[in-house]
Amino acid sequence: MKKHSKMYVEASTNVDKNKAYEVSEAIKLLKSLKSKKFDESVDVVFKTSIDTKKTDQNIRGSLVLPKGTGKVKRVLVITKTKAADAKEADFYGAEEMIEKIEKENWFGFDVIVATPEMMPALGKIGKILGPKGLMPNPKLGTVTTNVEAAISNIKKGMIEYKNDSYANVHAAIGKVSFKETDLEENLRAVANEINKVKPSGVKGTYVLNVSISSTMGPGIKIDKSTLGL
Repeated sequence: MKKHSKMYVEASTNVDKNKAYEVSEAIKLLKSLKSKKFDESVDVVFKTSIDTKKTDQNIRGSLVLPKGTGKVKRVLVITKTKAADAKEADFYGAEEMIEKIEKENWFGFDVIVATPEMMPALGKIGKILGPKGLMPNPKLGTVTTNVEAAISNIKKGMIEYKNDSYANVHAAIGKVSFKETDLEENLRAVANEINKVKPSGVKGTYVLNVSISSTMGPGIKIDKSTLGL
């Protein structure tokens, strides 16, 4: 059984586990439980009814949060054909960057954007990039010929989301230091996105419940109807 920290246990006493909070009330409560040690991230979890064993029901994608993530991501662009459009990236190049990752174990970046012609070469180091969640993917907008737009979206606050094996969809919505209204705007944007990508094969209730939490804090259940779900 997982042992929680004293801070977590103390915070939990302020959360009614049997209550589904209105969205703004939940965010206010979360901010009141913040750690004094660092600016924690805020995450949302949607419990869905998808069948994860069916590939057509798995959920994965990306979106740009209206109020950003609170973190500036370092972007590496791998391209031969669009190098002129990659000037706003933190790093860019072609095979020499792939070689740097492979031979020097270099990971001085957070996201890779690649143009389609570079995917075969990147595929050769898929075993290195895959476990770290760094492999570019067309569904996430990171395999594209529109390199400038991809860089801009990532810098503005693009996040990725996908379901786990338990049909939960996790996403980051900002930092505890964000204004309540900004966290709520980001949360509503993610909720709208999850609703929009509902697999056609899902019957009955799609989103079963929603909760938010900070990095070190307890989950706070949200009345999903206040998110339009």
